[in-house]
Amino acid sequence: MMRVFAERMVEYLSWAMAFLLCLSLSVFLSYLLIKGLPSLGTELFFGNADPLSVLLGRERVFDGIFPAIIGTLCLVVLSTVIALPLGICSGIYLSEYATPVMKKAVGGLFDVLAGIPSIVVGLYGFSVAIFLHHHFSGRLGPCLLISALSLGVLVLPYIVRSTQTSLEELPAHIRHTATALGATRLQNIAYVLIPNALSGISSGVILAIGRCAEDTAVILLTGVVATAGVPSSLLAQYEALPFYIYYISSQYTNPAELSNGYGACLVLLGICSALFMVAHGMKKRLFHWALYRL
Repeated sequence: MMRVFAERMVEYLSWAMAFLLCLSLSVFLSYLLIKGLPSLGTELFFGNADPLSVLLGRERVFDGIFPAIIGTLCLVVLSTVIALPLGICSGIYLSEYATPVMKKAVGGLFDVLAGIPSIVVGLYGFSVAIFLHHHFSGRLGPCLLISALSLGVLVLPYIVRSTQTSLEELPAHIRHTATALGATRLQNIAYVLIPNALSGISSGVILAIGRCAEDTAVILLTGVVATAGVPSSLLAQYEALPFYIYYISSQYTNPAELSNGYGACLVLLGICSALFMVAHGMKKRLFHWALYRL
């Protein structure tokens, strides 16, 4: 009787926690929509500039978030491109090649890296930028590339651990079938293990994309500014939505500016959702491709 009662209580508690989570998320999104929807419009994105002229590159935006949107997308894509090959290769090494001692040592280093505050990573990137600025006569310094490299270091543990865990959790009959038929270890990894572990690996990539899109501390120290315009190169300073939201919410002078901050929050959420959907779509396509190859 007590066991049945305990099971019922656990079930009800689980439902209550799930409902509370959904309710909290609904309240949060509703609040953002109420505060931010009135500001959504061409003026929020382009300010007083003509949208067509801006899109054609004929006019610069000074009081809109269009440059921040472009800077955010460039930052996320570049950071993910930098971290993805390093993270996947490191995860493969830890899962398939590392000895138990090396696995414990290197895995511990990645766990420490995952626990480092983002402001520390940003400070390190800032130090690198100042070093380059000093030794290259001011031609290099805080810029989009330094920010992307710093964010790549920040999200690297997510990709490494997701790759390692996904490979290690594959069933034994999948891990050893190809080698039993004469395939080399590299062939087994490339044609069997990686395709079957794509679901877990892509989950780590999605987490990395979200972290790159929302982090403010790193970019605050490594190249983001308030009025840089659309980045012209990897070595240029840039604008980003997280920094725009930060400074507009801390330095607004009237309710209209604060409403723009809420609108920028909605835009950032929309960008993150779109990136997640793209990553999920690529995950399904890669999974079908892997099944076809198998």
